[in-house]
Amino acid sequence: MTERKLNIKPADLKREMESAYLDYSMSVIVSRALPDVRDGLKPVHRRIIYGMQQQGLFPDRKYSKSARLVGEVMGKYHPHGDSAIYDAVVRLAQDFNMRYPLVDGQGNFGSIDGDGAAAPRYTELRMDKLALEMLRDINKDTVDFQDNYDGEEQEPVVLPSRFPNLIVNGSSGIAVGMATNMAPHNLGETIDALIATIDNPNITIEELMKYIKAPDFPTGGNIMGLEEVKNAYTTGRGKVRLRAEARIEESKGRFKIIVTEIPYQVNKSNLIKKIADLVKQKKIEGISDLRDESDRKGMRIVIETKRDANPNIVLNNLYKYTQMQTTFGIINLALVNGVPKVLTLKQLIDHYLVHQEIVVRRRTQFDLNKAKARIHIVEGLLKAIDNIDEIIHIIRTSYDDALEKLMERFGFSEIQAQAILDMRLKRLQGLEKEKLQNEFDELSALIEKLTEILNNRHMLLEIIKDELSEIRTKYADDRRTKILRDDGDFEDMELLEEEDMFITITNKGYIKRISTDAYKVQHRGGRGVNAMGMKDGDFIKDMFATTTHQDLLFFTNKGKVYSLKAYEVPEASRTARGSNIINLIQIDADENVTQVLALDKEKENDQFIIFITKKGKVKKTSLSLYENIRKTGIIAIKFDEGDELIDVKLVEKNEEVIIVTKKGMSLQFNVDQLRDLSRNAIGVKAITLNKDDEVISFDLVKDNEFLAVISENGYGKKTELSNYTTQNRGGKGIRTYKIAKKTGDVACAKALKKDDEILLISKQAEVIRIKAEGISTLSRNTSGVLLKNTDKGEDAIVAVAKYFEE
Repeated sequence: MTERKLNIKPADLKREMESAYLDYSMSVIVSRALPDVRDGLKPVHRRIIYGMQQQGLFPDRKYSKSARLVGEVMGKYHPHGDSAIYDAVVRLAQDFNMRYPLVDGQGNFGSIDGDGAAAPRYTELRMDKLALEMLRDINKDTVDFQDNYDGEEQEPVVLPSRFPNLIVNGSSGIAVGMATNMAPHNLGETIDALIATIDNPNITIEELMKYIKAPDFPTGGNIMGLEEVKNAYTTGRGKVRLRAEARIEESKGRFKIIVTEIPYQVNKSNLIKKIADLVKQKKIEGISDLRDESDRKGMRIVIETKRDANPNIVLNNLYKYTQMQTTFGIINLALVNGVPKVLTLKQLIDHYLVHQEIVVRRRTQFDLNKAKARIHIVEGLLKAIDNIDEIIHIIRTSYDDALEKLMERFGFSEIQAQAILDMRLKRLQGLEKEKLQNEFDELSALIEKLTEILNNRHMLLEIIKDELSEIRTKYADDRRTKILRDDGDFEDMELLEEEDMFITITNKGYIKRISTDAYKVQHRGGRGVNAMGMKDGDFIKDMFATTTHQDLLFFTNKGKVYSLKAYEVPEASRTARGSNIINLIQIDADENVTQVLALDKEKENDQFIIFITKKGKVKKTSLSLYENIRKTGIIAIKFDEGDELIDVKLVEKNEEVIIVTKKGMSLQFNVDQLRDLSRNAIGVKAITLNKDDEVISFDLVKDNEFLAVISENGYGKKTELSNYTTQNRGGKGIRTYKIAKKTGDVACAKALKKDDEILLISKQAEVIRIKAEGISTLSRNTSGVLLKNTDKGEDAIVAVAKYFEE
């Protein structure tokens, strides 16, 4: 029996395992899981797009079965299984996954509910228009090609990618020991940032964020705050908090939460199921009904709340316990020259621009070589036409050596001589010579221009800018994902221009902001203009001027205070009702906002808050005690039973304030008579009231010249403040208005300067704007004249707002 020799070699198992695993890891990293920084594509996506071009699946051609493309790609370029290829094709076609889809699919390509795509034999596809920009100029030697897996075909190493696909569409993938998760962005914003970088190569991340403010997800939603976005752009890693787009609607005394956009990569069906499970488990209370009303026009999830539930609290619980609020972890990991690197936003832009510079330079060189080759032939043809008789004679008398004879006789190159031999007799006409001469001149100019581009980097960069601008014009769209401030984050104001505005608040808790131009100055005694669409007997109870950058403090009948930026109050038209305050701050169901205070940032350190209650109590508290107000509010003041907050003012040391009562009494005193009290304190007596009297207004005396007092029936007057003397708090005060049957009780009082303007607001939501100089100046114990017609008692003055226009 012959002994067989076995080719067995001893090996270290640990070393062999390390070597094999390293090879596998590098294969996954480079050839499967990570995108190239230049075109933002993994090999399978690159092969799919190139395969569509090779099959002629252009946007203006008819759709083709997906199975044909899958077979083509698998057979020629990507031998890794048809399901892997088709899954990649499906993702490129899904508008809820891709910010800018590269495949135009027809048929069932899945849904945001998690439904899978139909089999490739049922679906059809072709290239999306934007995919053409990925391939543009690929046939002009702009990128390198390599052998495919079996050496039978050629495939591109990278695509020209004439738009920054990696930034605008993002990418995700898990390799070995590393992963990438890049967020999509808005095409228009990204191209603006690229152009800005070309103009200023040393641009900073902060400057880039003026163009690319944050990611822009295909499903919309809201990004909460920019701090983490800035970290991601600066370091290449960060976490972005996403929230669903939801609004609260009121109908027949009940509230509905309407969800129209959900965070990126959240399954809508699973989200609805999760909400239903939490309601069943009583982890979220206050929901009476839940339904999905989404259709082809868009998403609409309706969450109805119970009558006694606060919809704002329900919504916040949904954010807390469901995927209506998620975190998107950004890892900007991509292949740079075949090596995985975590990249900042600036580095992503720089690498893409380097790629584009190479692409345009190679394209320009290709066009130059082609133009030089053609002008060489045209030059020979022109010379041939000038010597056509002799050339014809040489050709006729030659046996098989005409090429050599022409080269020898006229100095033609082999290419030129062959072109002459291939020339048709038609080209011998005089008109053809003119055409050739024109072509020669055009080619000469083109060669000069292309040579200049290659020798002048500035011109080359200008071409890149022009072509990027062209793509922006053709394909850019509006941002879908909105940017909101994060909880407790007030640093996004630089995104908003500071503007003057009015804030109006109704008796039933509706609030809006509106431009100061909405109300024109009128003469006293007029009817006024409608300020708000009122329903169910509601009326405006307060109106004041502020700016979009100021902080607003909301004080409630329960003695709590809440904080909000003025720009966060939704803007509305003059006649719109506005938004319910309950949608903006987390107040309880039985809690109402009684006063709103606009803070002046420049004076906050030296200011106090003065509280006045209906029963004549006053309290002074340092403003510093109201910093860092929680979303759920903090205690501002405590009341005696039956009392309520009338007004709140910001004051400084040694200021004078004046109190006015419903029955026409007033008392002026210095705030230094008050000692500072804690937030939980009740306060001390400000004025002694008669049984049927109560405080209706108080104001600051500082820098003012008059006290305007307005009655319920629209009568009013102003009295010089010099007629009022400082008294000790706690007294009965002095008479400031003469009440009569025609006037009714005092409605409001305001301290004014002569150049001030006031707005009289009535129960029927009519507003009239009057200059202070148009109000009669009378003594204290008088009733005044008619300022606003109140329709013989059917209407009544409910508030007076002061507005000073510099």
